[in-house]
Amino acid sequence: MKSRLRVRPTKSTLLSLRRQVVALQHGHDLLERKRELLTRLVHQRLQSYRELRLRVKTAFQGAYHWLTIAHMRMGSTQLRQAVLGLAPAVSVHILPRSSIGVEYPTVSVESTPLQPVGLMWTDASFDEARQRMTDLAVLLAQLGEAETALWRLLTEQRKTQKRVNALKYNVIPRYQATIRHIESVLSEEERDTLFQLKVMRGQLEAVEGYQDIAG
Repeated sequence: MKSRLRVRPTKSTLLSLRRQVVALQHGHDLLERKRELLTRLVHQRLQSYRELRLRVKTAFQGAYHWLTIAHMRMGSTQLRQAVLGLAPAVSVHILPRSSIGVEYPTVSVESTPLQPVGLMWTDASFDEARQRMTDLAVLLAQLGEAETALWRLLTEQRKTQKRVNALKYNVIPRYQATIRHIESVLSEEERDTLFQLKVMRGQLEAVEGYQDIAG
């Protein structure tokens, strides 16, 4: 990519580029602050996300442990019959949320009281497994929200970092190099003009002196 912009080296162009550089630097500063906020937010959410994943892992182990016990005591046929007609154990509400210009879903999960099962052949492990699975579903919903938010914040942070780098190392330096070039060209033109004026003045003074002598 060329180091300078392809513009005419005029005073009006120079003034325009100077104003644009000020605007670009201001935009760079805003993006840099946004990048810092996003980076801080990503680190905060990353810590809570890791802790939540550990809780989910533990909940998975407990839920499947009790599900295995219930399966051993009741059998697969009785388990399928026991869950027929049961109402959902959790209610989920998803709403949009925005943070530093990044949108991600907010998941609200509430567990409902376990519906009693009036079957004579059910085991206590069945109710324990149901409760553990319900708690696991709540944690999984929270983990899904945390993971989605973290991913979108991280993606926006990377995009912002690229924009900051582009302004800092490419766009603004090109404008600054163009400004220096135009200043150099205008300065050279000014020196040429002053030199020509001096030459013309000398010539006029020489003609006036000759006329005085001739007169």
